[in-house]
Amino acid sequence: MTRLKPLPVLLLGFALFFLLPLGFHGLWTPDETRYAQVSQEMLMSGNWVAPHFMGLRYFEKPAAGYWLIALGQAVFGENLFGVRIASVLATALSVLLAYLIARRLWDDPRKSFACALLYMSFGLVAGQAGYANLDPQFTLWVNLSLVALWFALDSRTPRERLGAWALLGVACAMGFMTKGFLAWLLPVLIAVPFMIWQRRVGELLRYGPLAVLVAALMCLPWALAIHLQEPDYWRFFFWHEHIRRFAADNAQHARPLWFFLPIMVLACMPWAALLPDTVLKTWQEKRQPAIAFLALWLLLPLGFFSLSKGKLPTYIMPCLLPLALLMGHGLIDRIKQGKARTIVINGALNVILGVAAMVGLIYLQMCDPLYGNSHAEMFSLSLAFIVLLAWILVNLLQAVRPLTLWAMPALGIGVLVALLPAGMPALIADNEMPDQFVLEHLDELQQTRALLSNELGSASALSWRLRRPEVALYNTQGELRYGLHDEHAAHRKVTLDNVQAWLTEARQQGSVGVLMRVKSTSEHREEGQLPPGGKRYRKGNLMLTIYPQQP
Repeated sequence: MTRLKPLPVLLLGFALFFLLPLGFHGLWTPDETRYAQVSQEMLMSGNWVAPHFMGLRYFEKPAAGYWLIALGQAVFGENLFGVRIASVLATALSVLLAYLIARRLWDDPRKSFACALLYMSFGLVAGQAGYANLDPQFTLWVNLSLVALWFALDSRTPRERLGAWALLGVACAMGFMTKGFLAWLLPVLIAVPFMIWQRRVGELLRYGPLAVLVAALMCLPWALAIHLQEPDYWRFFFWHEHIRRFAADNAQHARPLWFFLPIMVLACMPWAALLPDTVLKTWQEKRQPAIAFLALWLLLPLGFFSLSKGKLPTYIMPCLLPLALLMGHGLIDRIKQGKARTIVINGALNVILGVAAMVGLIYLQMCDPLYGNSHAEMFSLSLAFIVLLAWILVNLLQAVRPLTLWAMPALGIGVLVALLPAGMPALIADNEMPDQFVLEHLDELQQTRALLSNELGSASALSWRLRRPEVALYNTQGELRYGLHDEHAAHRKVTLDNVQAWLTEARQQGSVGVLMRVKSTSEHREEGQLPPGGKRYRKGNLMLTIYPQQP
């Protein structure tokens, strides 16, 4: 590894394992279809101020995250690659930040490479890199804000210090316009205790206002524009997406206080066995300013997110860069000292997990097959076995040659994220990637005059593939509850009681496409309310009915 140039190696890994596979599988529900449609609608409508989801007000997030996904579709086309490229580029820039700050912290090429490689190969980071949502973007802006903060604190000239504080303001502004007020809170959460401990509060008071001013100036045009266009935006966004999600007993995605502790272990796979040594070394070196800064960066956001009532695994992504830095620092020190025991354990643990997964897959395939007997299913099964074999092999190499082949698990996670989505059984792919089902019947659906769906993920897939925001929603509201309360959206709500009347009226204007998810008892009841007739197609839990025009 010492003879390799780190940045070209990281770039090659990104191209092979993150960039190339972007178009090999459909959009996952619910996130990817939603973000694809919202950003596509920005392109179609020209309204880059207020986000709309299938033509309805959608105020759960600010606009900047959608801007980048929309730009991806504008440059690369309204396709799978265009939808996902923003996430890949955001992750690539976070990896570059890991490399740059590690070089600044330790001035050791091996540590810079290790920290960047570990961060890139953390399971949660790698899994989200090719996934179209806002978490990779928000994580980039948080990472940039805290890297800029360290460069400001470690600056050697007044010009460098001013530039770093200004960059901190830019990062906070972009983070705020991507996901909200957390982008301002997290840098403050780390900067204040660290600078109090360092007795540099005066420096914070002198230069902090510069970051605040830059952030305010960047945010102000959009903040005023959306207030003028949608006066209710800030009330909904602040109370619903921040206060209610953080403190309300009925918060969305409610989880227990300890939820993120096991998630942290899973998030840093395949390097989880390095965690105990990393924690121990961090504790031993806690009085070093760099280590203390990274520890605060890791622990304070983790504690804050744990206090929130609503929790999702991706919330802790801003905690993973400091973890990678601390882990890479300890790993290279261990290799220099010739201490291989922890690395051997890490490789052996991953081998055991890979063998267990392979045995489990073989057992299930023999007793209750996940994969069918078709050529496509057998190909997917072969990809799944290739992923597991690669995982076992590369981690075995780490366990056998820990001091020279310590980086091999990164290759295993690369193969996993590149091939596993395409190796999913039809049982999963057919149900969780509805845009592929829509694509199969695109010609017929393009002839329809009206569209109806009973599930938001399927509806947004339908809307994105057909470039038609106007999809009526059958007995479902979900995240569009706020938008559907608008009096102008009344015609978009279809109930069990009036679905037949709605179809009769719609069919007088032309043919109608109805995309249904039929899985639960309530969804079977919804299907039962549809009139007979029409051309029907089924795939997994999805059912598409094309009703011809009825004069």
